[in-house]
Amino acid sequence: MSLIQSFWEVFNKSILDYHKLDNVDTKIKNPYNKEEINFLMYEKNWVDTIQWHLEDIIRNPTIDPIEALELKRKIDASNQIRTDKVELIDDWFLVHYNNPKVLNEAKLNTESLAWAIDRLSILALKIYHMQVEVNRKEAVVEHIEKCNKKLNILLEQKIDLIEAIEDLLLEIEAGRIKMKVYRQMKMYNDEELNPILYLNKNK
Repeated sequence: MSLIQSFWEVFNKSILDYHKLDNVDTKIKNPYNKEEINFLMYEKNWVDTIQWHLEDIIRNPTIDPIEALELKRKIDASNQIRTDKVELIDDWFLVHYNNPKVLNEAKLNTESLAWAIDRLSILALKIYHMQVEVNRKEAVVEHIEKCNKKLNILLEQKIDLIEAIEDLLLEIEAGRIKMKVYRQMKMYNDEELNPILYLNKNK
């Protein structure tokens, strides 16, 4: 099993662990050692899984506006945590896979390894929930058939994405692609950068 395939297994373990209770307030119980990269992968997917369900809840057409505002702030906070986790993953790759002998003709990739892995984590959630729809006993045949077609596309995408990330990692190891990371520098949660926050901070 490749490194990226092992991450896929971790993502699915996180998703299955969450759905034992299926509650957005469930506290994480990370089964991996803090020194392992899988510890960080489990945390990353757990954040994604919680946020997936927060996004579902906030779309309830009968939701109380006050509850919706609270949820929106939870989602904003979750987005920041998600970004922080991705950057920690990039830091890990910079330490463990950065090739000091980069070729002169080496190019940059459009996204970092960690952001590609972020897409894989979200894809694991899409596949899990599409499978749920395929298995819905009360659903009409047309719904199940439509979801089954979507599931097959997602499963194909999983194969392609894992292969693409593995290829990217090989290219980095060979020095044909430079590993360079730009921090996201999100502004909306920062009291020093969001004018709505800093203009109202002392009121």
